[in-house]
Amino acid sequence: MAVLLLSSSDDTASTIGNDMAIRALVFDFDGLILDTEGPIYRCWAEVYEHHGQTLELGLWQTTIGTEGFDPALELERRVGRSIAWDEVHERRRRRRDELQALESVRPGVAEWVTEALSLGLNLGIASSSERGWAKPSPASYRSVLEHFGVSGEEALAVEDSVPGVRAAKAAGMWCVAVPSPLTRGLDFSDADVVVGSLADMGLGALLARLSPEGAALRPPS
Repeated sequence: MAVLLLSSSDDTASTIGNDMAIRALVFDFDGLILDTEGPIYRCWAEVYEHHGQTLELGLWQTTIGTEGFDPALELERRVGRSIAWDEVHERRRRRRDELQALESVRPGVAEWVTEALSLGLNLGIASSSERGWAKPSPASYRSVLEHFGVSGEEALAVEDSVPGVRAAKAAGMWCVAVPSPLTRGLDFSDADVVVGSLADMGLGALLARLSPEGAALRPPS
């Protein structure tokens, strides 16, 4: 499933501005909670290199958070022949698992979860899916909103990809973008807030800085 509901709160809410209340905090997973995307890119890049090709980071960045790119088909197109994928995929998966095992939860995530629970917020995860609701479709976010019985204006999404930000905004939600190592430098102008790391700003501080108009904020350069 693309949606994981971590907790349900009482009616407590955290106020934004003068009249807006946040009742739910919804995280993306891949790249946001755990940097799973870096290892996936690295092991695919190794597959391409083995076949005398280069998997460009820029191409990969445009596909993060979506289901619209098949690196296997692209590699076959470049080399002009079919590839015996069973053995290749087995090696790639082992390499991916090795790299992902070295990753830790990204900085600030645990603190945000703790703070959200202390504020009595609902917590959920809305990640991309192969079931027709891959981001930028807002379907996964709308499913979370429906479950918790909150409107988009009462929910804050935390995303690391441009399609994820667009999905959250299409669902009518507030959105903070936290670019991952692979998505830094992309255009996150659709987000309400962009921070370099969740460790840079606590949840309470971020909520206090959001205005009723959702004016975009940027970290100091």
